[in-house]
Amino acid sequence: VFSGQNLLPFAVGAAATVSASAFDSRTQGLLKGTCDTCGTTGATAGGAAMVPLVGAMFVAGRFAPQGRFRSATYDFAQAMIVNGAYTSILKYSVQRTRPDASNSLSFPSGHTSTAFSLATVANQHYGWKVGVPAYLLASGIGLSRIEKDKHYLSDVLAGATLGVIVGRTVARLDGSIAAPSVA
Repeated sequence: VFSGQNLLPFAVGAAATVSASAFDSRTQGLLKGTCDTCGTTGATAGGAAMVPLVGAMFVAGRFAPQGRFRSATYDFAQAMIVNGAYTSILKYSVQRTRPDASNSLSFPSGHTSTAFSLATVANQHYGWKVGVPAYLLASGIGLSRIEKDKHYLSDVLAGATLGVIVGRTVARLDGSIAAPSVA
């Protein structure tokens, strides 16, 4: 995670997060309560639903022959575990109060970091045709966390940054991935 290859994504993400903090209140005002169904769907898709989904994919990957799918399922599971550890460390270290004041675990958004780590692994293994929709879904999950009044914009951008870095690291360290096709 702490490598020269992640320096640019970290710098861009950190700058975006710091810049976005000036717009946290305004973004809350614009998005809060605008789409209850979206917020609930995003909370489920980015949270509780991910563990069994990634777990099932991992098990399926163990029975698959050697190849891209098997490698991707291993990376999905590894990204989820590594991302969860870093997200928890940051949440308990920073102790930022959530917009709804429910607790002090707002920074970074775990739903967003999980979604972006998985999207990054998908992009690394399958290229932009899978990566773009995965990143769009991850972005929707991040926005849903603002809509549900659980995170600020800066929490979501920090989560996205963390997820991208973890996904890149996990896929890069697994030497069995092939370069995604451009076609």
